[in-house]
Amino acid sequence: MSTNDQTRTTNSTRVDVHTTFPTPDVFMPHPGFSDEVNRNIARSEIEGGVCLDALSEGAVLEVETQHHWYTIVNRSGGEALISGHPNYCPEPVPVRIAGSTWGGSMLKLRFIGRGMHLEFCHPTYHTSRVVDIRTAA
Repeated sequence: MSTNDQTRTTNSTRVDVHTTFPTPDVFMPHPGFSDEVNRNIARSEIEGGVCLDALSEGAVLEVETQHHWYTIVNRSGGEALISGHPNYCPEPVPVRIAGSTWGGSMLKLRFIGRGMHLEFCHPTYHTSRVVDIRTAA
């Protein structure tokens, strides 16, 4: 019996062998999006980030932008506490995190991504480009 048959006989007992491998969750370009948008989405998948909806309430992130380090405490539903800017949020300030952009108007909802711009509702301040993200110890 060949190995391609997917069936083996062992001690006169027939055993079906089905080997399945997990299918990777690979980004497929959307035909309705421009090449630039598809490229940005693929780049965000490669560079990485975190979806806030996948975090537990109370999860703490440290986010490095071009100018500052921020601490973000997830409060669920896009709500968070943010601190780290010496003028605008030296102590935790409640904000609503919309998500991240590539510098334009297209928003990746409730996502904080490397190389992207974090968008959140704060009375006077918006962060610069995210450089790194890690969970706090």
